[in-house]
Amino acid sequence: MKILVAVKRVVDYAVKIRLKPDKSGVETSNVKMSMNPFCEIALEEALRIKESGRASEVVAVSVGQAQCTDTLRTGLAMGADRAIHVEYPGTLYPLSVAKIFKALVDAERPALLLLGKQAIDDDCNQTGQMIAGLLKWPQATFASKVVLDEGNKVATVDREVDGGLETLSLDLPAVITTDLRLNQPRYATLPNIMKAKSKVIKKLTPLDLNVEIRSDLEVVQVTEPPKRQAGVILSSVDQLIDRLKNESRVI
Repeated sequence: MKILVAVKRVVDYAVKIRLKPDKSGVETSNVKMSMNPFCEIALEEALRIKESGRASEVVAVSVGQAQCTDTLRTGLAMGADRAIHVEYPGTLYPLSVAKIFKALVDAERPALLLLGKQAIDDDCNQTGQMIAGLLKWPQATFASKVVLDEGNKVATVDREVDGGLETLSLDLPAVITTDLRLNQPRYATLPNIMKAKSKVIKKLTPLDLNVEIRSDLEVVQVTEPPKRQAGVILSSVDQLIDRLKNESRVI
C-alpha cells in the first residue's frame, strides 16, 4: 500500500508574525520557515503505518515555491521514501492545491492520502475536504486515531467533534486529515538529515499535471486584531458585579 502525504512550508510556529507595510499579507522575507505542524503529524502517522508493516511506501508532496524542497528534505530525513515537488511561484489557494493533488493521486494511485487538518498560515481547513470531493473518496477530518484492518481495506478513524469523539469507518482509498492529538512527530536524526540531502526530489509543474491555476480568491487586506485593553484587578465580588452591571451592562 502506498501513502501520499501533503506537507506545506509555512512560517515557523514560534516566529512572531509581522504584516507587510502594504497589508497585502504576512512578511516572509528573512523569516524562519518550517513544515506545518499538522503536516508533520500526518507524515508521522504515515511512517508509523509503514513501520507496522501496513504500507510499502510513503511519498511526501509539497506544492509551492522553490524553497519547498527544504521542507521535503525534512520529510525525507524523517523517513519518507520519496518526495515530489510541484513548483509554482505564485500564490496558491485551497481549490488549486486540491486540483493538483487530484492529478497526483491519479498518477501515483495511493491507497491513502494524509494531510494536516489545516495550515497555520491561512487556517483555511479546506484542502483535504476539496480533494476528497474531487476524487469522490470517503474522508475523515480531525483524526485523533487511525487504525487499518488486516487487509488494508478499511480505516477506522476517531475524530474530534464538539461533543467529544466520533468514530468513522472508511473504505480505502480515502482521505484523512490529522489533528494534534493523533501522535507526537519524531525528530529527524543528523545521519538521516545528511542522507536526505543527496536524495532526488521529483520536480513537476501544474502544467505537467494538466492543471490550470486560476485565482478564485482575492485577499483585500490583512490586518492585525485590535489590541485588547489591560485588565483591572478588583477588590471584591460586589465591585465586580457593580462593574458588570453599570459599566459593561452584561448583567
